[in-house]
Amino acid sequence: MIAEVEPFHAIAVSRIAHDMEAAGASVIHMEFGQPSTGAPAKAIALAHAVLDSEAMGYWESVALKDRIALSYAENYGVTVEREQVILTCGASPAFVMALSCLFRPGARIALARPGYVAYRNSLKAMYLEPVEMDCGPAERFQVTAAAVEALDPVPDGLIVASPANPTGTIIEPAELAAIAEVCRRKGIKVISDEIYHGLSYGAKAASMLEHLPDAVIVNSFSKYFSMAGWRLGWLVVPASLIDAARARMGSLFLTPPVLAQKAGLMAFECRDELDGHVATYARNRAILLEALPPMGLGRIAPPDGAFYIYADASEFTDNSLALCEELLRDTGVATAPGIDFDPVNGKRFIRFSFAVSTPLVEEAMRRIGPWFAARRKG
Repeated sequence: MIAEVEPFHAIAVSRIAHDMEAAGASVIHMEFGQPSTGAPAKAIALAHAVLDSEAMGYWESVALKDRIALSYAENYGVTVEREQVILTCGASPAFVMALSCLFRPGARIALARPGYVAYRNSLKAMYLEPVEMDCGPAERFQVTAAAVEALDPVPDGLIVASPANPTGTIIEPAELAAIAEVCRRKGIKVISDEIYHGLSYGAKAASMLEHLPDAVIVNSFSKYFSMAGWRLGWLVVPASLIDAARARMGSLFLTPPVLAQKAGLMAFECRDELDGHVATYARNRAILLEALPPMGLGRIAPPDGAFYIYADASEFTDNSLALCEELLRDTGVATAPGIDFDPVNGKRFIRFSFAVSTPLVEEAMRRIGPWFAARRKG
């Protein structure tokens, strides 16, 4: 039997957007969670030098593994050994590898709904059973210890994301510790997606490693480091999984791109530039939080981190995909339909990514304000 994997509807919206651009239309891309900025300037300069001087090949940077391991001591006060760091071709392969290392086909994996579309689809593709927990405004659209405690039967695994996609919500440290305690007591294996760490607008996000040393951590250079196209990420695995993870990385993906590894190491030395991007996202977030409520999009998940606004659009539609397509064709502003993240309640939600420049955010609000106002009058 072939696994049935649902489509990523934001990709369909993006195709329309690119077709419109090819026909000469002005489009503002707020449909994908990718920074509009490039890699740090010093990382790009180093990459040019590497291209001029090295043939490159299959290679794993020990220096990069050491630097990533050090970052866990710097940021979270936890010790990670070099060999626990598995370099990957982005977070998506890292997530697949984590699932493959931890679970057999048929295992039941709990996750929040709404949540990143690839969680559900990757689970299905690997013949694992998603156990979705309906997380609404009362839970700040996030996993809670009480919800995990209440699951019956007990799942084999749990996926945690903080900050989360599509909402940007962050799990408070005490709640994260409580989730870890439930999972430890019940033998639930945890995958913590931490790709949006570094992108927060108040207290920073805690790592699951602070509370659960056996958790498997997924991270990436795509978000904070602004290197989505370089396809570089990593896993942190407990000692018991090092051999399994290395075998899967070598057999399925060989090594990450050499050029990306060289540039990624340099990116760690570019904090001032990268923190400048975060300051831009903070301004963009403030613009959206001010502009959207008067349009009828005031019921918003608390965007503590990442670069998303997940807004309730039920005043306008019960078909978020159709709404996003119509909004795009009429205004040139591309957004993501909530059904990607929540197949049950997502038909009433749309997601804005504010990882674009501030002038583009301002222009997007100028375009969509009259559009939503006309529908409110109608």
